[in-house]
Amino acid sequence: RSFLNHTAYLSCYFPNSQKTDIKDLRVFWQKGAVEVVHEVNYGQEKHDNLSPKYINRTKMDMDKWTLQLLNAGIVDEGQYKCIIQQRDKGSPKVIHTSECLLHIIANYSQPEIAWLHTGELKPNEYLNLSCSSSGGYPEPKQMTWLISRENTTRTLTHHMDISQDAVTKLYSVTSKLNITVPTNSLTNISCLLHLGEQLGSLVSVPLGI
Repeated sequence: RSFLNHTAYLSCYFPNSQKTDIKDLRVFWQKGAVEVVHEVNYGQEKHDNLSPKYINRTKMDMDKWTLQLLNAGIVDEGQYKCIIQQRDKGSPKVIHTSECLLHIIANYSQPEIAWLHTGELKPNEYLNLSCSSSGGYPEPKQMTWLISRENTTRTLTHHMDISQDAVTKLYSVTSKLNITVPTNSLTNISCLLHLGEQLGSLVSVPLGI
């Protein structure tokens, strides 16, 4: 995993790598079947075959056998393959291959609750609220509402509208809540954006009514 516009680290470590002289090896990285990401030919970096979008964006750390992909973007997501060949009589022989899957993460803004209501609130009328968050990646799982009143909390899951920016590929999400205006007791309403098991959740500032 790598944060958007940060450096992604793709490992190609293999057994006995410390005993192997880089000058005896060809190391190349590719994405998918055709895109060459980085190439080191017997100790010398080669740029002739690189896919244009990776030129000046990669560095190989030979001590850690790790490729650094600079300024990682959403278009860089996907499967990368590292292939290491050793100099041999005749053609070089493959001594190691490894694959890694790159996921890009962009932080969503803190969810924010907005009133969709004008005029004075009256008991037993309907209260309309929305909750929004933007600028994130990947697509979130769901948005839930938490309604807390007198030591009890109700959880409501409503439809979440999702839009994706055509250029940046970042997501914006909104959910709407329609409940009766609470009477006689303080009610706190929050909304929770679920980003997935490994990324956790974001919660709004509670709205007190």
